[in-house]
Amino acid sequence: MANMEQIPRQPMPEQAPEVRRHNFEEVPLGLSPELAIKEASRCLQCKKPNCVAGCPVEVDIPGFIAQLEKGDFAAAIRIIWEKNALPAVCGRVCPQELQCEGKCILAKKGEAVAIGNLERFAADYERLNGSGEAPICSGCTKKKVAVVGSGPAGLTVAGDMIMKGHEVTLFEAFHKTGGVLIYGIPEFRLPKEIVASEVAGLEKMGVKIEINSVVGRTITIDELFNDYGFDAIFLGVGAGLPRFLDVPGENLIGIFSANEYLTRSNLMKAYLFPEYDTPIIKGKHVVTLGAGNVAMDAARTALRLGAETSTIVYRRSREEVPAREAEIHHAEEEGVQFKFLTAPTRFIGDEKGRLTSMESIQMELGEPDDSGRRRPVEKKGSEFIMECDLAIIAVGSNANPLLTQTTKGLDLNKWGYIVTQENTGKTTKNAVWAGGDIVTGAATVILAMGAGRQAADSMHEYLSLGW
Repeated sequence: MANMEQIPRQPMPEQAPEVRRHNFEEVPLGLSPELAIKEASRCLQCKKPNCVAGCPVEVDIPGFIAQLEKGDFAAAIRIIWEKNALPAVCGRVCPQELQCEGKCILAKKGEAVAIGNLERFAADYERLNGSGEAPICSGCTKKKVAVVGSGPAGLTVAGDMIMKGHEVTLFEAFHKTGGVLIYGIPEFRLPKEIVASEVAGLEKMGVKIEINSVVGRTITIDELFNDYGFDAIFLGVGAGLPRFLDVPGENLIGIFSANEYLTRSNLMKAYLFPEYDTPIIKGKHVVTLGAGNVAMDAARTALRLGAETSTIVYRRSREEVPAREAEIHHAEEEGVQFKFLTAPTRFIGDEKGRLTSMESIQMELGEPDDSGRRRPVEKKGSEFIMECDLAIIAVGSNANPLLTQTTKGLDLNKWGYIVTQENTGKTTKNAVWAGGDIVTGAATVILAMGAGRQAADSMHEYLSLGW
């Protein structure tokens, strides 16, 4: 055991900051087989693995790591697939430091086993070198399941239900599947081909996919039941309604919601204009309001689109930043600037209605608020002007209302999110389940997947027993 603990955590190679800030290629380059085996050898194979308890979908982490250490990469990915249909995605974007790695016993005295990097390696190796076999599904039950929304919750339900033997059709409003994975997360953090590969795996297992299908508008939930004969429906439509600041001047030209800015760049490939005919404003001096992962994505995207300066403005201090430490670190390396304890008070434009600057005020931290973080309080008389020609609002999002507005019998809370039973995802509408951001508000990919797993188990029980 002592020898294992003495092996340092193997760092993943990355593009150099001065190179990557000018391209949209993935930043971390992945582990080599040799590095993966060496990192896997650090695992202590605990009898009571806390890492599994820290994983919302309960992947057998010691099991797959043991196979990696032996060099049996095919066996490793198959162990992961038993619980996780999206390992290449999770290995890249999950907050492992707060979940599985945060529970690793090695983290108490040093650095945790790089579980996320190893999961990514197993998935990438299978995609590039594997047999292409899909997991084997159970026998067909002839029960029909509709999954609305192809984000992480929906993809998890689709994978679980097809494995349990049901017929699954996935409905996606956009022209590409993946939900927030495809429109919200930039190419340099999660390449589109990775998401497409994971979705292709579900199709190979038998999941049918209907794109450009806006359920709630082009077709209703009741029509899915009555006209198409679905026996159960899962709603994973996300929290894609942009939230704004409600400060003067917010309608000036040059102010985007992070949702629109990232969707244009990611899904619609504005960064390849004019090869892809999706225009986007490329500001010289860009400010991003907010400091979550979405804000980091937006600020780093602005640099890659040619911004001279890209600054994150956040009303709390560095200690309260909600983004993953890895994303903050990457942003700092690439030259993103940070202005903490600062909040915008108004946007200023020229005679043509275009953004030219932003007035802000300095803040100080007071008593903790409902979130447990210290509440920012304005310092009177501390207003100042920042030059900017592009502002990106990344302060969260609200529930997507397109489906819920047209679905009777579906109870919502005061914020417009769907009310569900805890641990099952069952809604107040018969034979309808929901999970992910449309229930919890904006959260992580793996938490959405965990909600999808719980819903799939409940749906399977319903279809098998017919409550």
